[in-house]
Amino acid sequence: MARQSTSGPSGPSQRQLRVGELIRRALSDTLARGDLFDPDLDKTSITVSEARITPDLKQATVYVLPLGGGEADLVIEALTRNKHELRRAVNKAVALKYSPELTFKVDHTFDRMDETRALLSDPKVQRDLAAPDED
Repeated sequence: MARQSTSGPSGPSQRQLRVGELIRRALSDTLARGDLFDPDLDKTSITVSEARITPDLKQATVYVLPLGGGEADLVIEALTRNKHELRRAVNKAVALKYSPELTFKVDHTFDRMDETRALLSDPKVQRDLAAPDED
C-alpha cells in the first residue's frame, strides 16, 4: 500500500494545520481526563505532540510520547486498541464533515532535540561556532 502524503507540494495548508491542532487538543484533553478505561493508559501520562492530517481531512497521524519515554510500544498498542473511543471523542470536540481515521506513532522529536543539543555542546563544534567570520 502506497504511503499517502500528509501535505501538498508546498506543505500542509492552513486548514490542515488548524484541524490537526484541534484534533491534538481534543485527544490531549481526553487522555488527561482519563476518559478511557484501559489499564495500560490509566497508569501513564501521555503527551500528544502533533496531529498531521491528510489534505482530504479523512486520516490523521497522531504523534504521542509517554511521560519519560518508557513503554512507548505498549502505549501505541493501547491507543490503537482504543482508537474508536478516541475517534468518538474527537467527533464530540471537533465539528468535521468526516471523522478522521486515527493512526498513532511514537514521537521521536525529543530524541532528536537531545542529539542536537549534545552535538552543539561538543567542544569542536563550539570552537567552530566561536570562530570569527572571514569575509
